[in-house]
Amino acid sequence: MPPRENGHEEPVIRDNRKIDPETGQVREHAPAEEAAEQPPAAEAPPAQAAAGSEELQAQLAERTADLQRLQAEYVNYRKRVERDRVAVKEQAVAGTLMELLPVLDDIGRARDHGELTGGFAKVAESLEAAVAKLGLTPFGQKGDPFDPMVHEALMHSYSPDVTEPTAIEVLQPGYRLGERVLRPARVAVAEPEDAPPASHDEEDN
Repeated sequence: MPPRENGHEEPVIRDNRKIDPETGQVREHAPAEEAAEQPPAAEAPPAQAAAGSEELQAQLAERTADLQRLQAEYVNYRKRVERDRVAVKEQAVAGTLMELLPVLDDIGRARDHGELTGGFAKVAESLEAAVAKLGLTPFGQKGDPFDPMVHEALMHSYSPDVTEPTAIEVLQPGYRLGERVLRPARVAVAEPEDAPPASHDEEDN
């Protein structure tokens, strides 16, 4: 825009008429029409749109896998903590009950000798009920087949009255806490007598 003499710019006048006033001919394109007829911005090709969609799907799948992995790790962590908690509790209970086994042995001997009477009998029964609630169970009976996993043989003999190694006497009962053996039963074991050797006369016959 050319500046005026007083320093101000002169206004620019654009001729948007379709017919040239000097020649009387139709102009091919008016300047304003040229601007209006500019084509719109081209859209993204379908291939690029598909590629972008696949990338989003891949990212979504990756994030989903991460969440599933974290959830699995958390579930395993909770199971491990619960398992450890139960194990610590069982260990504490087992340690306490092991300390009470000699007391239970004394109660058993007193009962066998007829000395478990009066107030002492009630205390003994309360103690036995309390340890039973904690899961302690005695085992070992006269006549049980000998099992080295749960029996400890303190005496050994032979007897014609048994057909297999058998506990013929329980010297000290065993105790279990659930499936765990806290103390094996101490027993006297008898085995079947060996068959007598055959005589020479029988061999000759």
